[in-house]
Amino acid sequence: MVYQCLLSCYGFNPDDLRKADAIELVIGQGAKRVKNYLKTLNMELTTVARACGKSNVHHLEREDLVALTIEAAAMARIPLAGTDWIPGHSRF
Repeated sequence: MVYQCLLSCYGFNPDDLRKADAIELVIGQGAKRVKNYLKTLNMELTTVARACGKSNVHHLEREDLVALTIEAAAMARIPLAGTDWIPGHSRF
């Protein structure tokens, strides 16, 4: 009853509850997808940390990062893989 009153106060009809349920279902599906994405991202980051020889993600340091392309190295200001060179960064 309170739910219907709130809906009618804000310009919704009680007949629109079916539409609201459908919208709620879509939002719920989107939330599940975001949750799955973040969980997978966390697992991949943990795998990267272990590949770097770190026992925890929080032990990763800037020195553990390298870029695979010159453009990525320049944008992130990290060294190109296999070198100490950072494109666009002077050593003076």
